[in-house]
Amino acid sequence: MSRRIAIVEDDPAIRANYAEALRKHGFEVSAYGARAEALAALRERLPDLAVIDIGLGGDADAGFELCRELRALSSSLPIIFLTARDSDFDIVSGLRLGADDYLTKDVSLPHLLARIAALFRRAEQAHAPGTQEETLARGDLALDLKRFSIAWRGRPVPLTLTEFWMVHALARHPGHVKSREQLMREANLVVDDGTVTSHVKRIRRKFQGVDPAFEHIETAYGMGYRWKE
Repeated sequence: MSRRIAIVEDDPAIRANYAEALRKHGFEVSAYGARAEALAALRERLPDLAVIDIGLGGDADAGFELCRELRALSSSLPIIFLTARDSDFDIVSGLRLGADDYLTKDVSLPHLLARIAALFRRAEQAHAPGTQEETLARGDLALDLKRFSIAWRGRPVPLTLTEFWMVHALARHPGHVKSREQLMREANLVVDDGTVTSHVKRIRRKFQGVDPAFEHIETAYGMGYRWKE
């Protein structure tokens, strides 16, 4: 069965071009031009992945709001921002809202497809039976790879797909420093160093929302990050 991708883009020509390109690569595509239209449809049936522009119609930040709404519907739905806006503020804002990736519209189609494939690959690994351990416990941390969930001291931590795999990569080997490149490789990420840093900051904030004293993800300056037991 083909993967279902939702595209939310207000420019009709751009929307049609992306939809056609993705269909040619075997995806089932639903395309929407406005936030309200997209949200109504996706509430009825979530896609396997969503590609969202930030500015939709007359609302410069409608895509940000849609991302927040979709993330409330599913903590594991892969979400990619695909936008003309390339400021650090917008990139960090998008990741903080729960997007798994952030691309600008000058990205090539092969690059976009690589990002999509990386997100689907992680989803497949999460649900593939017998390919890895179903649970991972590290002190107060509990990861459930079957249910794709993380708990800290018995309380759920609402991580996105990307965040889940980054924590998994760190917690598998406590005390070992993981460089940004290693984190990208082990979590099947195709992002730059700055994006990894933004994800780590957001993960920390989510754990601190459950436990304000949380300090188990350490920065090894100039090297990367490690999970401290």
